[in-house]
Amino acid sequence: MTEISGAELTIDLGAVQANYRTLQSHLAGAELAAVVKADAYGLGLGPVVRALTETGCETFFVATAAEAVQLRGSESDANIHVFNGPLPGEEAAFLEHALVPVLNSLEQVQNWSAYCTGIGAPGLADIQIDTGMSRLGLEAGDVARLAGSPELLQSITLDLALSHLACADQPDHAMNNEQLAAFEAGAGPIGAPRHSLASSSGIFLGTEYHFDMARAGAALFGLNPVPGNPNPMRQVIRIQGKILQVRSVDTHRSVGYGASHQATRSAKIATVAIGYGDGYLRALSNAGTVFIDSHEVPVVGRVSMDLPTLDVTDVPDGLLALGQPVDFAGPLNPVDRIAEQAGTIGYEILTSLGTRYQRHYVGGEGNSA
Repeated sequence: MTEISGAELTIDLGAVQANYRTLQSHLAGAELAAVVKADAYGLGLGPVVRALTETGCETFFVATAAEAVQLRGSESDANIHVFNGPLPGEEAAFLEHALVPVLNSLEQVQNWSAYCTGIGAPGLADIQIDTGMSRLGLEAGDVARLAGSPELLQSITLDLALSHLACADQPDHAMNNEQLAAFEAGAGPIGAPRHSLASSSGIFLGTEYHFDMARAGAALFGLNPVPGNPNPMRQVIRIQGKILQVRSVDTHRSVGYGASHQATRSAKIATVAIGYGDGYLRALSNAGTVFIDSHEVPVVGRVSMDLPTLDVTDVPDGLLALGQPVDFAGPLNPVDRIAEQAGTIGYEILTSLGTRYQRHYVGGEGNSA
């Protein structure tokens, strides 16, 4: 079959594995779990989890029961934890697929206990404590009630007490120490044998945040866990679009929808096969930059669903042929840089990656994709 190649997304599984090892090297005895929610941050759940399993990762976190069931279908031996816990009606799926729910409220604790008691089967579970983020987890009063009423945990075998840091990427933020103290105060009374607080950035706050397990997500996929400092992680993705057409425009000629860009000189404008339909965000209109070979060029005009336009006036004609690759993300244009240009975070860039790319997986000990 003839290969049809539009925009291309290359995912370096060897870099994911290297990033796992780098993060693990910062942990003195604590387990490193991988967070692979949202299709492994847009990079493909199956290939990413296989690569991490080859590297020695045994525990994975996802957000929803549906993600967990999908993961269990390909990873029969993995320890799979589900951040959102069971919604009503999902309890049977958790036991059927050996999933560990994170229980985030007394209501979830009571529902899980009642279900497990009703079928006469003990259920494993984690308990999340709200240490100040005001999102999910038991508040201090709920923790006290749970600690004083062990019957609430009937038929539940606890694995982890966990929480989530709100400002771990800001090491000097006072909330880090406040949440650490709140977690230490709340985790003990619950009686879980293991504790987990740090995620990617939290690993770099120091050993007091590591406990028994850290949970890494974004850093595995190349995002910088220590903003403002050199990125210790390897870049994982490269995105390339291809030039469809180059035209000359005169001064004051408008470009793209809304005439949001007007040429201020005689210019060459390249139109490229990629767009917000692929996850190259519309917020990058008149704001992003990309690379043709080593030449940095600006995005001019609005990014449309399929066709951004670039000012390539200063690029040699020999690099502007039909089909010439253009690096929208890569070694010269890392995801964090794109996110800054778009006024967002790297997480959104990764999880917005679309389905139209020709995906290429490289690296990884057993990669055959």
